[in-house]
Amino acid sequence: MPSHHPVSPERRKNARRMRKGMTDAELAFWNAVRAHRLENLHFRRQMPILGYVVDFACPEKRLIVEFNGCHHALDPLADADRHRDRALARAGWTVLRFWNHEVLEDCAGVCRHVLITVGIPAF
Repeated sequence: MPSHHPVSPERRKNARRMRKGMTDAELAFWNAVRAHRLENLHFRRQMPILGYVVDFACPEKRLIVEFNGCHHALDPLADADRHRDRALARAGWTVLRFWNHEVLEDCAGVCRHVLITVGIPAF
């Protein structure tokens, strides 16, 4: 099943903007995983998949990592996140979601969870 669907120019532009304006949580995770720093895994930021733009993706392991602020706990966004996660799972992706404060308070713990999920013994 293909992992890439056409992404509108508007969404692509938005992804580019989001790569330039990462949240503190996204920046903390990116600094931990960029340049294959986490057990040589390759992550991409704001990657288009199935018409969505995900925060981080490790295509080799078909893993998506999302960071959410408290507004994602509200019903409309929470429902949209569940719908999106189901669509991505049907396409063979595993989606991990973390609250922003989790990565800011314990980035190493988030990275351990990522490694365990992809079957790499955690440090």
